[in-house]
Amino acid sequence: MNARIDRLWPRPSEDLGDEELLAAYPFPHGRSWLRMNFVTSIDGAATRSGRSGGLGDDADRRVFDLLRRPAHAVLVAAGTVRIEGYEAMRLDDEAVAWRVERGLPPHPVFALVTRSLDLDPASPLFTDAPVRPIVYTVASAPGHRREALDPVADVVDVGDRQVDLARLRSDLAARGCSRIHSEGGPSLFGAFLEAKAVDELCLTVAPTLESGSARRIARAPDPAPTETTLASVLRAADELFLRYVRR
Repeated sequence: MNARIDRLWPRPSEDLGDEELLAAYPFPHGRSWLRMNFVTSIDGAATRSGRSGGLGDDADRRVFDLLRRPAHAVLVAAGTVRIEGYEAMRLDDEAVAWRVERGLPPHPVFALVTRSLDLDPASPLFTDAPVRPIVYTVASAPGHRREALDPVADVVDVGDRQVDLARLRSDLAARGCSRIHSEGGPSLFGAFLEAKAVDELCLTVAPTLESGSARRIARAPDPAPTETTLASVLRAADELFLRYVRR
């Protein structure tokens, strides 16, 4: 049974079905759009015991899975992939049927960001991938790692020593991936904020106080103030799901 989620604002409604939840997180038509998805504790911790997965519950997992469904590409930093234990970007049968009915490919493209190319080509990330992943990197990345990944992924340079996020988005758009759903991590989010390239934030607020030394959801060397507008508020028991769009 799905975890119950209600809409508090706008247009309050109880026990939303999957279609109603998807309608609460629309991608705009006809333009490139970058969405970030994060969970945080009340006091701002982005992780518990080093992983964001420790903060979420069944309702958060429900929203997490649904947000992937309409995306053309799911974008994640390689460090987050390693820490969170990602597997291949393979959706369940219900999600695949939903996408095919709407003219989308069965699965989104899995796009990873890494300057070091520190990824295992024998990992299920690649060997079980239903769609050939894209690995965005820099020209200065180690050549032997590039050669190892070439057979299992499209390895694309988007900068010399630093990842150029505008080039990354342009490459995805050229591949028909205008709906970009990113699951972090904090450094990638911070870099996108510095580049003024974030269009939307979907934020789960877990009803817990963590303290400790956990990171925030965004991290960068310099501040990058970004004005947003609150678009919707959902609730599952004591947990909140906030959607903000950039002004």
